[in-house]
Amino acid sequence: MNIRFLACAEEEFAEAVDYYNEQSSGLGYEFAAEVKNTLNRIVSFPDAWPLFSLRTRRCMTNRFPYAILYQLHKDHVLVAAVMHLKRDPKTWQQRAAKP
Repeated sequence: MNIRFLACAEEEFAEAVDYYNEQSSGLGYEFAAEVKNTLNRIVSFPDAWPLFSLRTRRCMTNRFPYAILYQLHKDHVLVAAVMHLKRDPKTWQQRAAKP
């Protein structure tokens, strides 16, 4: 199954990688690897994680305080957000509500 990112989710992901690399050399790449592992879990078990909204699910990363908000489509998974868990979830609710 293909994985597609909304542009804003891709931007969030890149910003988080940059932030972690600024904190410690290579940490951003470890974050990117953890997001990739989370995406692999989503593709393997797409219905396993709880609903965040009517059409959007949320899967937590293991090592970092982030979650992936995603929607299932016939031929792909659409990543709506790479969400830091300490931020207000209302930030992503409007985005998650879109088809």
